[in-house]
Amino acid sequence: MIQREALGVAVIGTGRMGTDHVRRINDVVSGARVTAVVDIDAGRAKEVADGVSGCTPYTDPTAAMAASDVGAVLIASPGPAHEEALLAAIDRNLPVLCEKPLTPDAASALRVVRAEEKRGHRLVQVGFMRRYDTEYRELKALLDSGRLGRPLMLHNRHRNPGAPPYFTNAHLINDSVVHEMDVTRWLLGQEITAVTVMRPARSGNAPDGLDVPQLVLFETDGGALVDVEINVTPGFGYQVQAEAVCEHGTAGVGDARGMLVNTAGRWGGAILPGFVERFEEAFDREVQDWVDATRRGEVTGPSCWDGYAAAAVCEAGVLAQAGERRVEVELADRPELYR
Repeated sequence: MIQREALGVAVIGTGRMGTDHVRRINDVVSGARVTAVVDIDAGRAKEVADGVSGCTPYTDPTAAMAASDVGAVLIASPGPAHEEALLAAIDRNLPVLCEKPLTPDAASALRVVRAEEKRGHRLVQVGFMRRYDTEYRELKALLDSGRLGRPLMLHNRHRNPGAPPYFTNAHLINDSVVHEMDVTRWLLGQEITAVTVMRPARSGNAPDGLDVPQLVLFETDGGALVDVEINVTPGFGYQVQAEAVCEHGTAGVGDARGMLVNTAGRWGGAILPGFVERFEEAFDREVQDWVDATRRGEVTGPSCWDGYAAAAVCEAGVLAQAGERRVEVELADRPELYR
């Protein structure tokens, strides 16, 4: 049944992503409005709520979910807080858009899967925004068409201009390469079965305690091999690129965005400074699609199973990284709800 009135959304977490989603729902997305914001910092929650007409600040997610004007939840809080909020939303039968990670580890992610499975229908969409990027969608459509034959390899490059001061080697896997894990599963339609991490000579730009760049290798149950160069200290900007090598050709995305200029013996263009700028349209499309589907009573985006699978691959990746070895991915049986 289509919901006629605007969808009231509670945004949990008012950090960088949360406040950006509040802005997005207010200024970009149609069919929804922010009716509640939640943050453990009461002053911060009030500051954000004061900028939105009809919005109430909360410090307790469950209190916000119980409000009569809340019909859906967007979770943008730190990962360790996700499980409790997700289980509360599922218990109340509230649709959720949850920023990645679903939860920080496979065991807790599986508990969320089981809770949704017990509910009997999907409620949760996980925020893997690359699935909503125009270029990645074009690559997905091309691979699905079969025009290039079977995909045999997938090359990925993931470069950030810099890393937050708290970043560790494990963050490289859990916060960065997790996107390539989901993209691999989505583009190829295959599960990742093993992860290997290799390290070349350490960059002189790397801060203490962080070994970059690294090369992460995936094996899939369809026989494909996937590599990811992860580098968070090159300093020149934000680059995300992917190239599929198939039986009858190759196809890549991310190599050139915007205008290229040839002048004075040089050619080139601009490199965007960060992920928000690179994937702004994807974020907008992701939230709009979620709102539209929710108002129709549907859930169409990345599922709890996708979030759980990514968490399981991350765990294997961190183990592989620590020992610079190959680690197999352990997955539970996939429930019918996600087939």
